[in-house]
Formats: sequence, structure tokens, C-alpha cells
Amino acid sequence: MKKHIITYLAIATIIVAVASCQPSSKDGQTISKEVKENGADQKIKPDDSGYADVNGLKMYYEVYGSGKPLVLLHGSFMNIPLNWSHIIPQFAKNRKVIVAEMQGHGRTKDIPREFSYENMADDVSGLLKHLKIDSVDILGYSMGGGVAFQVAVRHPEQVRRLIILSGTYKHDGWWPDVEASFATMTADMFKGSPIEKQYDSLGNDPKLFPQYVKKVLSIDLKPYDWSKEVKNIKAPIFMAIGDADGVRHEHALELFRAKGGGKMGDIHGVPKSRLAIIPGTTHIGMMQHMNWIIPMINDFLDSDLKPTPPTF
Repeated sequence: MKKHIITYLAIATIIVAVASCQPSSKDGQTISKEVKENGADQKIKPDDSGYADVNGLKMYYEVYGSGKPLVLLHGSFMNIPLNWSHIIPQFAKNRKVIVAEMQGHGRTKDIPREFSYENMADDVSGLLKHLKIDSVDILGYSMGGGVAFQVAVRHPEQVRRLIILSGTYKHDGWWPDVEASFATMTADMFKGSPIEKQYDSLGNDPKLFPQYVKKVLSIDLKPYDWSKEVKNIKAPIFMAIGDADGVRHEHALELFRAKGGGKMGDIHGVPKSRLAIIPGTTHIGMMQHMNWIIPMINDFLDSDLKPTPPTF
């Protein structure tokens, strides 16, 4: 009983965090994105939006801005407005930002196909072909981080650089109590939350919400381990987690070491891949501290990524 109470409180905290840091939409349609800059509200609307026919899905997407393409992949139970509304305007200043909603999320209706990171990665690949874009940078958060890893594993020619925020490449990349909590989550924990309201408002049958929750959770209820494949990804990787994240520090460090990190850069040079552990930051807090993280991401994407030679 105690374990279930703790899990319920954890989910309630997530719901409050989501509600407090994201704008709402009354009708579930694409909403204007607002961000305060220099004291003034800035609004941004997509330059393009629609549905791409990929792998049996009608995958909803939006495109903003111009420049080098950057794909944003949302977390579990999220959609474009819930996950990215306050972030899109910052990247769209000098990049083409592509955002999509994964299987069963937002405006992308579910199909009779299991939820898997591999399937969703193939969907992202199909969307890029639909948009006639050869190569992109990909930023994935939480579940989206797992999808991003799989895009780079399965479709390496389409990935230039990879940014993983609070994502895992192995099921035990989560702290043990976090991994154990997935099996205890139910639709009742989302009762009245922005997640449930968005699901209902986007034309989904409210009676199917429990099935939706169960299906989304299913991808983390079975073991997976892509360690070998992920460590062999050729694209440079920037992985960031919070110091109070659900992702184990050692999990992120293991990948960083495999990509050439874990040595004194002044002696051995700085590797192409990067690691950041953000202070005072939880899993959900990663989205709330993007004002810290976006400059790091921009520096990573804009650098030539040649290994920095030793200084002595």
C-alpha cells in the first residue's frame, strides 16, 4: 500500500508540473505559442502542418522557422503543445524546427500496432522522407530520447547530431524504484489532469483513455538493452540529465565514456560527444530549466565538433 501511495504522489507531482509550466488549449487544435522575451510576448504559428502517411499512421506534424533542421520528440503522454510550446520559439529563431506527435499521442491516432521505440523511430524516419529532408539533428526528451536513440541506430544516414534529455538506452537506465513504479501506474492517476483533458479534446474516445495509458506504459514494462548499438552510433551525442533525475547518473556516464569521455580534456582532448548533469533538476524539471539547457544545445549544434586537441 505504501508503495502505491508514493507512486500516486509522484504522478500527481508530474501532473502539477505539466499544468504549471505549459499553456492550455480549449479546443485541442494547434495553438499559438507564446514566449516572453525582453519583456514582450512573442507569438509563433507553424509555417506548415499536416498529416504524413507513414507505416499505417496518419502522423501529425508542424514545421517552424528556417535553417538547419531540428526534430523535437516528446515524452510519454505528451504532445506538441504540452511538451514544446515554450521551447519551439527559441529554436525557431535560426532553425527549421520539426515537431511531431507519436503513435496514439495528440492528433496522431492510434492503430492496431504495439507501442515500441523501434516502430516510433521508423515513423520519424518516414516523416523525414515525407518532408523530403535528408539529414537532421534530433532532440528527444524522456520517451522521445529512446525514440531518438533508435532513429540513430536504425536510420543513421538521417541523423547528423543527437541530443538526449533524460532518456535511456537500457531499461535499467532508470533508478530501480522508478523502473518498478511503471507497473503501478493507472489511468486513475491522470484523472482530471491536462494529459487526460488533451486526450479527450483531440477527438479521442474518453472510454479508451485507460487503454491508452496501459499501451504507452507497455514500452517500459519489458526489458530492452541497446547498449552495443547506441555506443556504436557515429553521430555525436549530447546527453543531459538532472542531478535528481529518474535516469541513473552511471547510465549517462557509461555512454559518455564509450563516446570518448571520462578523461582529462587538457591531456587527451575533448571528445565530440558531450554530457551535462543539470543541478537542482528532476526529470520533469528538465523541461522547466530549458533556459539553462538551450544555450548548451545551441553550442553543441553549432560547433564543428572536431575533437579539441590537448593543451599540454
